[in-house]
Amino acid sequence: MDRLALGRPAFSTEAGALSTEWLLTNGLGGFASGTVGQANTRRYHGLLVASLKPPLERVLMVAKADTLVRYRGATHALACNEFSDRTIAPHGYQRLAAFHLEGTIPVWTYAIGDALLEIRIWMAHGHNTTHVQYRLLQAATALGLEITPLCTYRDYHAHSRGSRAFGVQAGNSACTITAFEGARPYTLSLDRGQFRAESDWHWNFHHRVEAERGLDSDEDLFRPGTFHAELSPGETLTLTMSAEPQPAPPSLREEMARQSALLSALPATTPAWVRQLTLAADQFLVARGGGNATATGTTVIAGYPWFGDWGRDTMIALPGLALATGRHAEAASILRTYASHLSQGMLPNRFPDGNEPPEYNTVDATLWYFHALAEYYAATKDLALVRELYPGLCDIIDWHQRGTRFGIQVDPADGLLRAGESGVQLTWMDAKVGDWVVTPRTGKAVEINALWHYALVQMQAWARKFADHAASRRFGAAARTAADSFRAAFWCETRSCLYDVIDGPDGELVNGRRVDSSMRPNQLFAVSLGTDLLQPDQRRAVVDACSTLLLTPLGLRSLEAAHPAYVANYRGGPQERDASYHQGTVWSWLLGPFAIAHQRVYGNTAHSLALLDGVAAHLAEACIGTISEIFDGAAPHAARGCYAQAWSVAETLRAWHRLNGAQTQQLNDRKVPHVRRHG
Repeated sequence: MDRLALGRPAFSTEAGALSTEWLLTNGLGGFASGTVGQANTRRYHGLLVASLKPPLERVLMVAKADTLVRYRGATHALACNEFSDRTIAPHGYQRLAAFHLEGTIPVWTYAIGDALLEIRIWMAHGHNTTHVQYRLLQAATALGLEITPLCTYRDYHAHSRGSRAFGVQAGNSACTITAFEGARPYTLSLDRGQFRAESDWHWNFHHRVEAERGLDSDEDLFRPGTFHAELSPGETLTLTMSAEPQPAPPSLREEMARQSALLSALPATTPAWVRQLTLAADQFLVARGGGNATATGTTVIAGYPWFGDWGRDTMIALPGLALATGRHAEAASILRTYASHLSQGMLPNRFPDGNEPPEYNTVDATLWYFHALAEYYAATKDLALVRELYPGLCDIIDWHQRGTRFGIQVDPADGLLRAGESGVQLTWMDAKVGDWVVTPRTGKAVEINALWHYALVQMQAWARKFADHAASRRFGAAARTAADSFRAAFWCETRSCLYDVIDGPDGELVNGRRVDSSMRPNQLFAVSLGTDLLQPDQRRAVVDACSTLLLTPLGLRSLEAAHPAYVANYRGGPQERDASYHQGTVWSWLLGPFAIAHQRVYGNTAHSLALLDGVAAHLAEACIGTISEIFDGAAPHAARGCYAQAWSVAETLRAWHRLNGAQTQQLNDRKVPHVRRHG
């Protein structure tokens, strides 16, 4: 299994140890995460965040397991905590000799005098169970361990304060905790050793990242007691935390074999960072509705730590997460899962954490569905699934042509798709502060119409395959009308690029139409989708404009720096952050489409592949082994937002596989000698 090791600056100082993070997931929406220094800096950090109704109803149960070591008559604390008065104690990271990921499994190596103690954490796939393994690599004598679990029972978005006694049922080497009547019991057990019940509350833990985000940042944690054991050189010891009546046994070998299998189809020449991203992709594919993903349906977690499954993110991410990684069955399951939730020609934007009905406030999730299905068919040639979904696809087109929710309707005058109404944000640029929609983009948005044209082109092709000739002619005519109108209406002659929105309530008046000429990356999809919406010189101009004004090593800015509304850094409280979310913040998911568009325009595949190198370097910072959601618009482009984002990982993988395949084909073409045919 590949290793991703950190250099000492990432864990030997307070700044590095408390800002570098790790993530584990269980295929249900549950997860474990924390910092390399083992201080929790977010409300979302914890060793067991169980998903009680996969992939939602996530409850943080075990926040930490602080470890004390006794060796050669001395006591050494390996833990780290920050408190509300900003005191940090102890500083266990100062004994950290090494840290690496083995696959996705975080591994710490502590130096205690001449002893080396290894700690690794993993989750049982398909189970709300976390294992922490202690292994004494070398020592002159036995080493004593005292492990203090710090517990809670709360929604993972919340904080807890010590106001009630938890029920603790103690055993010889285990305890079961019931936080309150009706709460799911969870068990902590050591595979050997002793549990000593000593119930108490520990007060005023501080989460510095929450404070930086302008949110409440302190909480209390419950200590049910302590675990005690002794390790001799070469021995291992495993602490298991589980929200299940029969916890999965601590089989590290099984999890490593599962991860190895995910990599087995990759060529031996695949770069290590692409192999790591392939494992990261696995973290976002989860079950919906139950414990077995293949039996209950599959969906995509949009991002860790705080997102659930979102329709838009799922459809954008599906090709990279499931097709580029060869997981075709899961891709088909996702497509069927979402098709079952179609309503008035729309896919859900979000499944709420509670039992509320799905939310349908999106115009693009449904259109990205056509792209996901087309990519699925290209990868599998599974025409049967396309045929199965075809009636629903026809219904989608019909609803969009005659009109559905939120003013989404084709304009009969030009065949373009308009959307939006006051107070609603429907595109991926969807930030909203109270009643203020930051980037409403009401009217005809450029990427929405690129996607609409793409959907019509695909429907024409599928209708032809199914001998639905009347529909094929109808879809083809609509596609031609949309393309002609798109070229005429969206091209901005003065800037040699595309308008972001036309025919909206705001913007300057040009040739009788209201236009928004803000330089944003949405125009890229008119090139990257590959449907020849633009002339070759226009395609090149769009790529050049985005390259000059928006491109960074980690993604594309959401707004050019020269715009009056540009915000260089994403920081502050919720209102300040939401106001800057799409006003210059760099989005890493856009780098993949840009690289594809760049290759399409310039034909230099090696150059386009090199554009992804900045993301490769990012895997050793922020949350190790994955890609953050967003970055500051200004250098050095600090990572912000979710520390692991599905479409960031997916679009990078999709672009790499597509471009690498194109490069391989180009090399093979050069090796084939030209044979002149004689008549």
